[in-house]
Amino acid sequence: MRLAVVFAGIALLVLAAIVVPGLLQAGEVAPGSNYTLLNPIRSGNLTVFPVVANKSFDTSEFITLDEGLRSGDVVVTEAGQARGLIRRRPGIPDMMHPVRDAEVNRLMLVNNSKRPLLLLAGEIVTGGKQDRVIGKDRIVPAESDPVDLSVFCVEPGRWVAANGKYEFNTSSGGAVGGLLASPTVRSKAMVAKNQQQVWDSVRSSQQAMSETVEVTGAAPAVNSTTSYARVMENKEVQKQVNAVAEPVQRNYESVIRQLREKNAVGVVVAVNGDVVWADIFASTQLFQKYWPKLVRSYATEAVVTRVKGGEVSIKQAQKFLDDLQGRHETADTEPGVYRQTEITGDGFKVFELTSLLPKTGFPVHLAKMAE
Repeated sequence: MRLAVVFAGIALLVLAAIVVPGLLQAGEVAPGSNYTLLNPIRSGNLTVFPVVANKSFDTSEFITLDEGLRSGDVVVTEAGQARGLIRRRPGIPDMMHPVRDAEVNRLMLVNNSKRPLLLLAGEIVTGGKQDRVIGKDRIVPAESDPVDLSVFCVEPGRWVAANGKYEFNTSSGGAVGGLLASPTVRSKAMVAKNQQQVWDSVRSSQQAMSETVEVTGAAPAVNSTTSYARVMENKEVQKQVNAVAEPVQRNYESVIRQLREKNAVGVVVAVNGDVVWADIFASTQLFQKYWPKLVRSYATEAVVTRVKGGEVSIKQAQKFLDDLQGRHETADTEPGVYRQTEITGDGFKVFELTSLLPKTGFPVHLAKMAE
């Protein structure tokens, strides 16, 4: 009986109708709001509302983690392997650059590019002694010395260098570009900042995915690894995720083409009838770089949720996005580089990354999650 229910859930996801947003229709915008929502795109129990901003910024100088790793300009390695990457500064003795052993929650990154690097919480790097997920949004300046990254393990069963190498790459997870964790896993890294909760979330997602692909006989392969990335690279898992993601991706890309001058900069996301997340960027161009892996992140959440619930209205989604004022606020700042502000509201968290680099001073990325 359980297999039949799972199979029925998969069929709903694959055969679900897609609703293309009416480009000139939008939600009721609150006075002073910076964002307007277009009608939703639906696929199974996943709904995304395109977001249009009233202002856009020049983000052409920023590179992404995927771009930097592909070009070789960005290197991510275990903490104890960073000494050879350090740029020696005149008059600074070697003792100023201590070497530590590898640690679960620490990685070192160097940006050799002449452009600043943008990192998003939830981006996954594979390799080293175990796969990791980036714990917070940040900006790394051009031609940086090694930066100590806050990360969390998403592969608890391994602590040995992959193929004898300590450096990292991005895993595709079936996307063009790297892999971004699902909203549930992202939230544990961003909000809880707790390794055990990240592991528990990874295991829960893996178990749900195993049940989803059980009817295809792929469950043993999914359960044979502790790596979140390898689960997402499984062919049957990719098939289920793509069945939800690809129709949404195609329709949103069509929207973006028709709204080239209208600043389409992100989405509000609902799963199973509940608004769960929003990702907003400073420009359409920057959002487009992340869109292929963002949509698969959202689709993964939808697949493991499986059961189709009610539908979220555009009014509800607009209200979620407009409510960005909280009751508590903290900020983490690297002077002259970035400021990350964490806002706690009633039933939600907001994380806003603002660039402080010369000629910027604008929010580069905003993530809001329901709690």
